[in-house]
Amino acid sequence: MGATLGKSDSPKKGWMPETKLEAKMVEAMQRRESHGSSVKSFNTIILKFPKIDESLRKCKAIFEQFDEDSNGTIDQEELKKSFSKLEMSFTEEEINDLFEACDINEDLGMKFNEFIVLLCLVYLLKDDPAAVHAKSQIGMPHLEATFETLVDTFVFLDKNKDGYVSKNEMVQAINETTTGERSSGRIAMKRFEEMDWDKNGMVNFKEFLFAFTSWVGIEDEENEEA
Repeated sequence: MGATLGKSDSPKKGWMPETKLEAKMVEAMQRRESHGSSVKSFNTIILKFPKIDESLRKCKAIFEQFDEDSNGTIDQEELKKSFSKLEMSFTEEEINDLFEACDINEDLGMKFNEFIVLLCLVYLLKDDPAAVHAKSQIGMPHLEATFETLVDTFVFLDKNKDGYVSKNEMVQAINETTTGERSSGRIAMKRFEEMDWDKNGMVNFKEFLFAFTSWVGIEDEENEEA
């Protein structure tokens, strides 16, 4: 049956990353996927939602440190300054790409949930020893276990390990968890739609992260504050 799933997964044939950053994300994720995942079912992740939520909210202090004018969003200049202060080895082009990727509302400012996605992408992309110093300065060691759980979850969902999650893979992951439940297909489709921001039938790690912050309730808090 696995083969049939693969064949019907038409969007994946010759799937090309749309940006340099997406290509880097896919490469980093594929490297990570070669080690496998400790996640055994989607339910185990759902049970961790409260703990993940609590951990991600601790990023608020880092967010406020980056948000120099305290207006509730981080603009491109603030991000560049902060990366420079923290001696993060990103080129200007990489910082611009990260900013554009995470400013999903395109309002020229990263809100808190968008900032969490940025930090997690930095965690994924900077997995070399030289990045350890930068991570400790940004306060990442405390967040690494949480980010590792998020990376691990994506690895669990991406059954064919190509760096993207398709509808069929999401259905397969939910089915593994809710065997015999008639509603499992609907649950899988709803979760997939929440992840597939650009509606192209494929979910990359960034899209998954945005959906995840919403699932654990980070986005709700932002809306309440607005």
